[in-house]
Amino acid sequence: MSQLDTPTRIVADVAERTLLTYVEALLGLLLAGAATDLVDFTFLQSAAIAAVPAGLTVIKGAIGSRLGLVGTASWLPKQSDPATRP
Repeated sequence: MSQLDTPTRIVADVAERTLLTYVEALLGLLLAGAATDLVDFTFLQSAAIAAVPAGLTVIKGAIGSRLGLVGTASWLPKQSDPATRP
């Protein structure tokens, strides 16, 4: 892998994690609102609230790209990452 591939890989990794975190949070809030009387959010309120964990995922990914496994947004060091073990 060349040096130019690493930033692209990190951005793709963070973007995937962010999008999935947003979708999971949004669906969770919509399901909680539909299934219980505990929360009563509109779709737009749910979308706005779901943006908070998605934003935190971007911050986590930025930190992980500097401290964790090189070339990814993972916080696990290479020695501890089960995906890199032979």
